Amino acid sequence: MASLDGRPLCAWRTGTLTHRISTIQLPFPGFDELRADARTEGYRFIDRLADDWESGANRFDAPGETLCGCAENGLLVAVGGLNRDPFADGADTGRIRRVYVRPNFRRQGIGRALVAALIDQGRGRFQILRLRTDNAGAARLYEQLGFEPVEEERVTHILRFHAAADRMRGPKPPHRIVQRAKTYSP
Repeated sequence: MASLDGRPLCAWRTGTLTHRISTIQLPFPGFDELRADARTEGYRFIDRLADDWESGANRFDAPGETLCGCAENGLLVAVGGLNRDPFADGADTGRIRRVYVRPNFRRQGIGRALVAALIDQGRGRFQILRLRTDNAGAARLYEQLGFEPVEEERVTHILRFHAAADRMRGPKPPHRIVQRAKTYSP
């Protein structure tokens, strides 16, 4: 059953359009088209999202988790989720996953609004958010939103919500920060 549960997380205005980011449930109208677009581009993580949802392995329903989307004309055009990071030892680390915006809807601020909503959902629930991307454009967006690039096996970017508190508590966890070639401002 398709569901926008009525809890808009944020609205992003571009020109005369307002994009509403809300929590969603699968299946959702337009998900198959979004999945087909991702496959065409060689991205298989939307297939994993669908498979995990269908099997019950990951429904983004544990404490602090959420699956969000943006619908235009009743059809899903963007999706992304927030989980407790399954690759981290503690429950204080979240992971942004399965972020995808259909090609015809890119460069309109939808991806930025979606990730910003996921960050806001993680604030207060997690101390750290991590993610992995091999897409240079996505990496720039994450860095513009405050993520730092790191070199880890399953992580390319990290966002610390309590950086000042971390400094007061002592050394940070062993993440190696990668120098940025260019500084981006939000």
